[in-house]
Amino acid sequence: MSQTVRTRPEGSGQALSEAYDTALLDLDGVVYAGGIAITYAVESLGMARSGGMHLAYVTNNALRTPDVVAEHLSELGVPTAASDVITSAQAAARLISEQVPAGSRVLVIGGDGLRVALRERGLEPVESADDDPAAVVQGFGGAGLTWGRFAEACYAIARGVPWFASNTDLTIPSARGIAPGNGAAVEVVRIATGAEPQVAGKPLPPMHRETILRTGAKRPLVVGDRLDTDIEGAFNGEVDSLLVLTGVTDGAQLLAAPPQHRPTYVDADLRGLLTGQPEVVEAGGGFRCGGWTATAGSERLELEGDGEALDGLRALCAAAWTAAGEGSCELDGGKALARLGL
Repeated sequence: MSQTVRTRPEGSGQALSEAYDTALLDLDGVVYAGGIAITYAVESLGMARSGGMHLAYVTNNALRTPDVVAEHLSELGVPTAASDVITSAQAAARLISEQVPAGSRVLVIGGDGLRVALRERGLEPVESADDDPAAVVQGFGGAGLTWGRFAEACYAIARGVPWFASNTDLTIPSARGIAPGNGAAVEVVRIATGAEPQVAGKPLPPMHRETILRTGAKRPLVVGDRLDTDIEGAFNGEVDSLLVLTGVTDGAQLLAAPPQHRPTYVDADLRGLLTGQPEVVEAGGGFRCGGWTATAGSERLELEGDGEALDGLRALCAAAWTAAGEGSCELDGGKALARLGL
């Protein structure tokens, strides 16, 4: 893929909810954490929807069905239909259906989200490697996924059965902190078998294709908290993205982001959908946003001025990404970030 290397966050004179027709929103770390709504999320989404923006929820979590996710969101105060939810289980099921005969059996290592998605594609979920599966699919199964399930996957894969994974996120946010994600479970099977799965979820193309097919978005904006799934997925799909700082990504990770992990916009939370985005401009040998000017020194990033902390972060992104070019910025940004309280 040939793309221009992003060297600074973009500005927008319009509210993002007006500039884009559809928000493709991640769930964990964006709308909720551990099932509890993140501050400002419900109100912001309601205002974006009332202004005409279509809201779709795109999650790598393959455990829950779209019906269950939609019910949960509606209970939180975000009215949602099942058709507004796109999961990595659906992307995986489509990927499998294109490679095995209709009606094939598929060994499921995961939860109901995978089983429902497979049946939607005319495939039959089974529980044992001895059920003659044509494929193995692995997705997040929560606390109920026992060691014996990984063994079933290994038995089938050792017999030459193709292996698919809904996603490979190593971690997942929870109300108590960061917990192991499906990627950690995939590593167990990978180590035991030496095999490599075909992966459907973000940041890979099957998930983006599934999302566009189901939403019909013409000018989508990906909204997420993870650089290596949400933002890289937007990069691979060649669409714009908004990073919100309510999940796993911190300021240091953002400054060190390589080109495929650099978002179009950066904001604190989902209120960023309702506003324009300030422009970052060159200023002497550095970059200015709001009242802050950031420069790249020989060993560290420097920050001068005052004002909104997010403006300072945007200016620092421009200095770091410009200095890094097509790589990752290795300059020390700790002192500058501490000044911003980030």
